[in-house]
Amino acid sequence: MAAKRDLLRFITCGSVDDGKSTLIGRLLHDCGLIFEDTYSNLRTDSQRHGTSGDALDFALLLDGLEAERQQGITIDVAYRFFATPQRSFIVADTPGHEQYTRNMATGASTASLAIILVDATKGLLPQSRRHSIICSLLGIRHIVLAINKMDLVGFDAARFGAIVAEYRHFAEALGFQDITAIPISARRGDNIASLSNNTPWYRGPYLLAHSEAVDVAADQADKPFRFPVQWVNRPNASFRGFAGIVASGRIAAGDAIMLAVTGAQSRVARIVTAAGDLAEAVAGQAVTLTLADEIDIARGDMLVAPSARPETADQFAADMLWMGQEALLPGRDYLLRIGHAWTTARVTSLRHRLDVTTREHKAARQLEMNDIGLCHLASLQPLSFDPYAENRATGAFILVDRFTHETVAAGMIRHGLRRATNIHRAAFSIDKTARSERYGQRPVLLWFTGLSGSGKSTIANLVEQALFAAGRPCYSLDGDNLRHGLCRDLGFTAADRVENIRRAGEVAKLFLDAGLIVLASFISPFRAERQMLRELIGAEDFLEIHVDASLETCMARDPKGLYAKAKAGLIPNFTGISSPYEAPENPNIHLKTGDFTAEACAEQVLQALRVKGIAC
Repeated sequence: MAAKRDLLRFITCGSVDDGKSTLIGRLLHDCGLIFEDTYSNLRTDSQRHGTSGDALDFALLLDGLEAERQQGITIDVAYRFFATPQRSFIVADTPGHEQYTRNMATGASTASLAIILVDATKGLLPQSRRHSIICSLLGIRHIVLAINKMDLVGFDAARFGAIVAEYRHFAEALGFQDITAIPISARRGDNIASLSNNTPWYRGPYLLAHSEAVDVAADQADKPFRFPVQWVNRPNASFRGFAGIVASGRIAAGDAIMLAVTGAQSRVARIVTAAGDLAEAVAGQAVTLTLADEIDIARGDMLVAPSARPETADQFAADMLWMGQEALLPGRDYLLRIGHAWTTARVTSLRHRLDVTTREHKAARQLEMNDIGLCHLASLQPLSFDPYAENRATGAFILVDRFTHETVAAGMIRHGLRRATNIHRAAFSIDKTARSERYGQRPVLLWFTGLSGSGKSTIANLVEQALFAAGRPCYSLDGDNLRHGLCRDLGFTAADRVENIRRAGEVAKLFLDAGLIVLASFISPFRAERQMLRELIGAEDFLEIHVDASLETCMARDPKGLYAKAKAGLIPNFTGISSPYEAPENPNIHLKTGDFTAEACAEQVLQALRVKGIAC
């Protein structure tokens, strides 16, 4: 019977200790949904971990982790399924601590309704506001403002009214469809599963009645057809189908269909399921589509209705919730997943950071963990998407750190950027291959990386002299020299260092196209940026040379007097002192300049070039 009922996904959120877990536990108890053995365990756990004296601590029904029970807080997202005669529910009890905001966003991503709890004794707190903003960004349009612990303020109607008025004023610009305010006491059960006699001044619905009646019916079936391909099903030579879940809209056998990125068209031949073929499939159904024509379609592609094609762009604007421990650095490459498609992407600019208390747009150079900001992104490959406000299924993406493989951001696309649509690459008759043949050499980028004072520029200069003497067209790019011109607007923050290396890489790529051997000397402290260079240039044309000298050796040399100034606090963000250096893990050439002379190290580089057939 439960499978046939309407399903509502909702979350509880708000600041820490506002009573979210207690509320859900109480709701389950008052609905008679706690089994006897669970009830018995709850009594035992309440005596051991409870915070309610001799009474049952209903929060323990949700707080399953030992750390949660010991601290009396929610850390992870706890999901519970329950049902009443009117409706089935999946509730996500989300953590209130700021450091676990990313867990809250995970729970909110699939919810249609949010219960924002506010402690009546404390009023609105920054985390209550932050969670409300995240709910808005993630497309939740139905809000229950549950003013909890009303028993601790004597069920004061004026206190309830003041908090509701403050919240409604705050939420005016968040785009919620409706906000239902309910005075409750989660611990005592007031206005949870029935109206309370303690609030005769309140004539609205109690929480369970509102949850059963609220209309959150998704209109996904009425939206344009979208079908992200999850798997190309090819069990034999006579069958080729495309499996996935219909994200929105509906499709019938014989309907016209289009590959979103390329515009290639066909018709649906069959709609296949394990239970047999269907005449029609609608949003939410898992099916396999076969087409009348052979079209090159892969996992991650999107099939759409030709009459309502989504946006396709490689640059777009998006709201982002930053979840990573390390700050977002514009210019750094990340992995982007949208639907089932993966590509490389970077944040090209951070337009502003959102102040969660005032909703002001503030200038920022980076996003810290739990910050929300509007960003412009560029992807390596064109992506098909709808604005998140129009379709949550096809407008959401995540960013993943390329090295740790951790999810570092959740993004909601606003719109594609049209600024580059009138720019096209010019094709010339003389290309890199022609220049390489004329010069009789293979263009390559020699990237010297190491601490200041390790000997990068000295060794690169010696190598360039030898190449030039041998008649090899070559050119040196030096970090200090570029900062006098092309990069003079950049400082030495992590974000500026990323942008500095990005610009240097683009310049080096142009010189390689000109057929030159390029020698680049940059501290380039971050592995992520050196990996970006390797992919930009191509692994076969990029040689990473680690100019390795200990910090003590570099400080003893200190040719520019920089270490002395950095130790005195006169130079902030100095690599090796107040900013990290991430040494190459597997460089193409490893030069230990603390053990060998610069001349010997230069000869080692030249010998490696001879072995690779790059230079004589």
